[in-house]
Amino acid sequence: MNIRPITLEDFPAVLSWSQDKAFCSANDWEMNREPQELFRWWERLVKGIADDFIRLGIEMDGKLIGYVDFTHIIDGSGEFGIAIGDSSLWGQGLGPQAALNAMDFASTTLGITTFTAETHESNLRSRRLLKKIGFVEISRIGSEMYMGEDTRLIQLRHTVKRRQN
Repeated sequence: MNIRPITLEDFPAVLSWSQDKAFCSANDWEMNREPQELFRWWERLVKGIADDFIRLGIEMDGKLIGYVDFTHIIDGSGEFGIAIGDSSLWGQGLGPQAALNAMDFASTTLGITTFTAETHESNLRSRRLLKKIGFVEISRIGSEMYMGEDTRLIQLRHTVKRRQN
């Protein structure tokens, strides 16, 4: 498994994810977006328009299988998010492995040592993944719609020690 920059050549995988009902519901993506509109959105992400937002690809066996996001990157901290794109791959342990690889990359490349994350109380997969890789709950503030229900938001944090050279 490899964490790498996203490319325009990844678009067929992204288009496929946009047609996966389970993925779209879990990640608040609009189903079956117009391919041209989806491509323009992906192109903006590839070009890295925002200064404090980075999306990287999760690649396995030469195929893009998901992505990780780092945002609000300030003074060694950043917010972390992850999605495995093809829902048929869910439950196979790929998420925790990809998350750890991505956090290692962000720590060594971006200098992030404190990671924050937010998930929905009813998103048990996300909660299990974050706890499995060392995130601890720090608060429960706010709520929003998730899969058709108003759901409480849970904030978590994970701090890694910098590697000594």
